[in-house]
Amino acid sequence: MPVVSTSELLQKANAGGYAVGAFNCNNMETIQAIIAAAEAECAPVIIQASQGAIKYAGLDYIAGLAKIAASKSKIPFALHLDHGTSFEQCIQCILAGFTSVMIDGSKLPLAENINLTNRVLRAAKAVGISVEAELGKIGGTEDDIVVNEREAFFTDPLEAKEFVQSTGVDFLAVAIGTAHGRYKGIPQLNFDLLKNIKALINIPIVLHGSSGVPDIAIREAISLGVSKVNIDTNIREAFAEAAKKVIHNKPEEIDLRKLLGPARDATIDLIREKIRLFGSSGKA
Repeated sequence: MPVVSTSELLQKANAGGYAVGAFNCNNMETIQAIIAAAEAECAPVIIQASQGAIKYAGLDYIAGLAKIAASKSKIPFALHLDHGTSFEQCIQCILAGFTSVMIDGSKLPLAENINLTNRVLRAAKAVGISVEAELGKIGGTEDDIVVNEREAFFTDPLEAKEFVQSTGVDFLAVAIGTAHGRYKGIPQLNFDLLKNIKALINIPIVLHGSSGVPDIAIREAISLGVSKVNIDTNIREAFAEAAKKVIHNKPEEIDLRKLLGPARDATIDLIREKIRLFGSSGKA
């Protein structure tokens, strides 16, 4: 089936009290794993590409692999730009066939973030593409985007309300205590803040930096209004650990299929677990 609207998937999730998993891809095997897991769980998913993925694989390759997956899969999935850094990049991804883009103006003052988001929105809405924005800074590292712990700050609920009213953005990433990359300890999410934000904005909320967050906290966040949960680091861990295991057990192995095949299988298992955690199994 064709790649579908991200906004449509998230609106259904928002109304149904579950979340759609947004899984980062970097190569053919991770895209295959995302689709295979979604089909096994009969779940909608979002394939997303970050700055690093686009630099590594190439925008045309990612879009091409997604189109091939769409032609063969009966499961609805969306193709999303994760942490777009400029208007120009968002346009490039829209032209390549992405069904949603994220414009990350979170490092800008509020007024500038609103202006940048509106510029992307005007172009995207003209061709039916959904837009995600971010308010508040989410700590850690997301490929080339680094936010130091001292720079990270939570989303202000009143600013979130003003931002949504001033832009009409489709879904919003908020900072409530998560971080990109591996955690040094157990993350503590501010659920009261999430409640306050959700009470003031009536659009799907996105949780970035979800790898490593305890399952119980993910479930609580979803119950309080999170409709899109991003997973990247956990995918890298599962993929790399499986490949390393083959290399350790068979150091003479040079068949790439025997190195990457088990890595893909491990990634499928990981994504299936996340889909069940998010409550989206059977929601396709």
